[in-house]
Amino acid sequence: MNAPPDPGHRHLDGNALAGPLAELFALDLAAATITCAHCGSSGPLGAHHLYPDAPALVVRCPSCTEVVLRYASDSRGLRFEMTGTRLLTVAAPAE
Repeated sequence: MNAPPDPGHRHLDGNALAGPLAELFALDLAAATITCAHCGSSGPLGAHHLYPDAPALVVRCPSCTEVVLRYASDSRGLRFEMTGTRLLTVAAPAE
């Protein structure tokens, strides 16, 4: 059985993440670095292999060819799945 949350720890609901995520998704991600969850290699998104012919856009690692992310858009909305990505790093914008 899971213990109830400790009331001494302050938390917010997921809506508080909307602002910070807007910063990430407003940037050009082509230069973002992806670390593959399968083989651990890292490289810019632009160097990964894109397969546009599936029901979703499928991005594969250039080192091991495993799927690192999928993106789909249809009448139900947008879906962005990154289970094959260990880390997505985006450089801070120049001021």
